[in-house]
Amino acid sequence: MPPSRFKYEGVFVTGTDTGVGKTVVTGAMAGALRARGVDAGVMKPAQTGVALGSGDKLVGDALYLATASGVDDAAELICPIDLREPLAPAVAAKLDGVSVDVERIADAYRVLSTIHDLTLVEGAGGLAVPLADGVLMSDLAIRLSLPVLIVARPGLGTINHCVLTVRYAQSCGLSVLGIVISNWPERPDLAARTSPVEIERYCGVPILGTVPHDSEVDTDLGRAGSTIKTMADNPLVEQLLAAIAA
Repeated sequence: MPPSRFKYEGVFVTGTDTGVGKTVVTGAMAGALRARGVDAGVMKPAQTGVALGSGDKLVGDALYLATASGVDDAAELICPIDLREPLAPAVAAKLDGVSVDVERIADAYRVLSTIHDLTLVEGAGGLAVPLADGVLMSDLAIRLSLPVLIVARPGLGTINHCVLTVRYAQSCGLSVLGIVISNWPERPDLAARTSPVEIERYCGVPILGTVPHDSEVDTDLGRAGSTIKTMADNPLVEQLLAAIAA
């Protein structure tokens, strides 16, 4: 699919909560897109819980994204902001005695969008997580003019989380492409098996696919396990391409 057929320069990947598998989905999807001939870039605008002063060396989620996707963009483009404490970026920044420069993030994204056909931007936590003083993750998605892809967990509670996230996104004026269920178990329980139908019913957006759990994945160490290989044959990628086709 040539880039001229894309409605968007990128996709904002968010979650229904923290720890739902956004990083794994974003990196593996970018790698699968590149294998299909789409020049996909990756970006983690701000990451927390990492050592400061890494310079031009990628760490944490940003390292995983680069490793999984196979991109070689500069570290300051892939992840403009690193913060020490594992908290919401705005809170972590205060503790580090700094402020999150949203314009710096926007500038990095603009550069990536000129380099790549499509850039996958992974937010921190969910859409209502504070990014900077008075700025939420939803505000960044709006600032970058990106549609949203929501990553959710399987099991009990996910219907509520998905409905809240979709309705909040839509109330902000954001376009929701669909939902991906990550960490799909080998033997899903009753809640996991029945939730997808109810999520689509109450959210009014499609479940684009599922990504199986992989115990070998370690995003902190940049280990992708077999997720990239699995994603290569996952219909989720074609569903995403269809959702962003012009």
